[in-house]
Amino acid sequence: MYDPAHLRTFLSVAQTLSFTRAARRLGLRQSTVSQHVRRLEDATGRQLFTRDTHSVELTEDGEAMLGFARRILEVHEQAAQFFGGTRLRGRLRFGASEDFVLTRLPEILQRFRHEHPEVDLELTVELSGILHEQLAAGRLDLVLAKRRPEDPHGELVWHDELVWIGAPGLRLDPGRPVPLIVYPPPGITRELALRALERQGRPWRIVCTSGSLNGLLAAARAGLGVMVHARGLVPPGLVRMPERAGLPEPGQVDFVVVHGRGRPSAREAARALAEAILAGGDRLHRGGRRES
Repeated sequence: MYDPAHLRTFLSVAQTLSFTRAARRLGLRQSTVSQHVRRLEDATGRQLFTRDTHSVELTEDGEAMLGFARRILEVHEQAAQFFGGTRLRGRLRFGASEDFVLTRLPEILQRFRHEHPEVDLELTVELSGILHEQLAAGRLDLVLAKRRPEDPHGELVWHDELVWIGAPGLRLDPGRPVPLIVYPPPGITRELALRALERQGRPWRIVCTSGSLNGLLAAARAGLGVMVHARGLVPPGLVRMPERAGLPEPGQVDFVVVHGRGRPSAREAARALAEAILAGGDRLHRGGRRES
């Protein structure tokens, strides 16, 4: 009843909230993406997206279809692997950025290990900038991380807005420098936060630096200052800063999976894990609290 190709296209649109970005990810024409979604909507008899010239949003039926689509594709992949007779094996060095510490990434990795028990998965959690450096140096085979706006590399998992967050009730004194909670260099959100403040001509001071997301969150929950974070990953206990705080727009960010160019023995395992992440990408940001 439901074509797997149409379901994959649906998931890509749901994760990127853009027909254009989904087409780019899948290597399809935008008209083909629209056709796949329309045929899936015809098959279900329900509207899965509301869309206009500026935005794409899931309907309630679209939200329900997310779970069904993932499960159908997972079973489809399991059957293909079983009857195809191929078993992945070997060592896979996977890097994930600190952004995913509090998401449902462990569920995706657990399922991957269950389906590919002969793959020796090694996980590195680091800053996005460091992970890209390690990938380029051949020390990792696959990375899930943020990328800089000017960087074209990687397959898009989802595109998100960056926002300023802090403790509920936190008030910034407009006459004093903005108190910043940041990752150390080469943190991507650190760089974008400083660029935005400098463009605005707003003075700032760093009140906390930590390479650990939990360290940053502890400082933010204590009310020490504000930090830039992906809108879809706002953690419990923190809220988006209101417009009256006068903070500049920090921009947008892409979360991507990027393949390394070395170790041919790891390529098939890296491809399989990348596909699992792309198929389950909505779990990563929908698993966090969204602030409106």
